[in-house]
Amino acid sequence: MVKQQAEQTGAAASLRLGVDRSSPVPLYFQLSQQLEAAIEQGGLAPGSLLGNEIELAGRLGLSRPTVRQAIQTLVDKGLLVRRRGVGTQVVHSQVKRPLELSSLYDDLEAAGQRPATRVLLNTAVPAGPEVAAALGVAEGSEVLLIERLRLAHGEPMAHLRNHLPSGLFELTTERLETTGLYRLMREAGITLHSARQSVGARTATAAEGERLAEPEGAPLLTMERTTFDDTGRAVEFGSHVYRASRYAFEFQLLVRS
Repeated sequence: MVKQQAEQTGAAASLRLGVDRSSPVPLYFQLSQQLEAAIEQGGLAPGSLLGNEIELAGRLGLSRPTVRQAIQTLVDKGLLVRRRGVGTQVVHSQVKRPLELSSLYDDLEAAGQRPATRVLLNTAVPAGPEVAAALGVAEGSEVLLIERLRLAHGEPMAHLRNHLPSGLFELTTERLETTGLYRLMREAGITLHSARQSVGARTATAAEGERLAEPEGAPLLTMERTTFDDTGRAVEFGSHVYRASRYAFEFQLLVRS
């Protein structure tokens, strides 16, 4: 235990950190960017203790307030957490998901985040107006509702609600617990072609906060997506919420000539 704690405490000390005083970029921001990169690239592993602010400031020739500001920036991003009696500790890096037609399970797996799924519902329900319009079915007709909690490293990341046309393919709870929905669709011979998607944000209700390990009122990212196969048929309508402290969407913008 003593050895492990010493290794954790010395994690930041093993990094090659430095600041450019001639740069117009603020010193605290330079340091926070280097620490963030180390977390993202695995140089600072989850659970590592960052070390003493005074020692880090002395090593880099920075003032303690500058180091504290850099650390606070990463605390605000959810990459570090201050624990009483323990110190400043690295948590799992924020998941940055590109806005493309992919499964959250596959994205987490590709990022080395060890995804897991807890299936909350897998049942037939009558289609409400919004679901019926999205899937192109009659209101009140039977559709499949799948509700899941997606986890990474055992920590809740997102609450996923998906409606699928009835009889699209056989979907067992056991399979949903072991892989992603899109992967199961592809295995069933469904060719995913395109999607219509909207992204937003709101605050967590008490129930959502409890489910996602966030306080009531915490910021959540929202996403609604209707996915179509290569024949133009709507095969899925998803309504998802994500922890903003642990999750981000990335956009690639192109200049129109």
